[in-house]
Amino acid sequence: MKYLHACFLRKRNMIIVRSFTILLLLSCIAFKLACCFSSSISSLKALPLVGHLEFEDVHPASKDFGNRYQLLPLAVLHPKSVSDIASVIRHIWMMGPHSQLTVAARGRGHSLQGQAQTRHGIVIHMESLQPQKLQVFGVGGGPTPFVDVSGGELWINILHETQKYGLAPKSWTDYLHLTVGGTLSNAGISGQAFRHGPQISNVHQLEVVTGKGEILNCSERQNSDLFHGVLGGLGQFGIITRARIALEPAPTMVKWMRVLYLDFAAFARDQERLISSDDDKFDYIEGFVIINRTGLLDSWRLSFTPEDPVEASQFKSDGRNLYCLEVAKYFKLDEDRKDVMNQVS
Repeated sequence: MKYLHACFLRKRNMIIVRSFTILLLLSCIAFKLACCFSSSISSLKALPLVGHLEFEDVHPASKDFGNRYQLLPLAVLHPKSVSDIASVIRHIWMMGPHSQLTVAARGRGHSLQGQAQTRHGIVIHMESLQPQKLQVFGVGGGPTPFVDVSGGELWINILHETQKYGLAPKSWTDYLHLTVGGTLSNAGISGQAFRHGPQISNVHQLEVVTGKGEILNCSERQNSDLFHGVLGGLGQFGIITRARIALEPAPTMVKWMRVLYLDFAAFARDQERLISSDDDKFDYIEGFVIINRTGLLDSWRLSFTPEDPVEASQFKSDGRNLYCLEVAKYFKLDEDRKDVMNQVS
């Protein structure tokens, strides 16, 4: 009986010792992390920046469009110059891996799975870059036109500025309230991609801040590995701070149409035929799937009357999948009006 009691006491003491050891270890880790964060904050606050680091109001940077992840950063950098971004990244690089600080560039926060977030790291608010006047080159003939823009600039602003010169980017996304650096770090796919490729195929040159805090220019001929790595690289090879975007003459008139399908095979066949065609029937082709909803067709201008029982009734089933081809044809005012009308019809 005494032997069993002694065994019980021995096991209980071992459990207590182990529990105490684990708690002590966790406390040491927590203390070490707290010291690291405190040291990191102090060193970051000492950096001579034109912009500033925000350590309090960081909650907006912990969310994105996907709303699946919420990673609270240590601080948000609001840069006023590219040098601010380079200084912070260089500082973190010099601290070494023991600092456990990571960096994420954030445009409009339209990532879906937290790519523009970083837990206990530094989020760079790219729109804070000191705005500069957009520079459009090649106007009125000469070399191929292009525009030189900041990585934090919105595509909608680029469109408005280039239109003043009768120009527009060759390829862009459907939604234009996104930053240049954000879409170029992904791909930038839209209805013009079948003709010009995605946005990343229409870039002449980039300015990039590398993971060591270096500011480098890159293109097909200069630092080409960095150039191709950054374009579509999801921010893993550097942060795009400036870009030189290819332009083309903007259309003065556009004929835009949507074609609805009930059958996916017919939809896919027609889309493939259009994008593979050698002629210039359309300048924009895009396909997507929608779920039919009450009143959906009433909000679209149609080639048939929604009340027509023969043509419209087949689209009235709520909840049914519909397949849509969206196409556009561009025209110029200097083209023969009769020829334009023939193409439109």
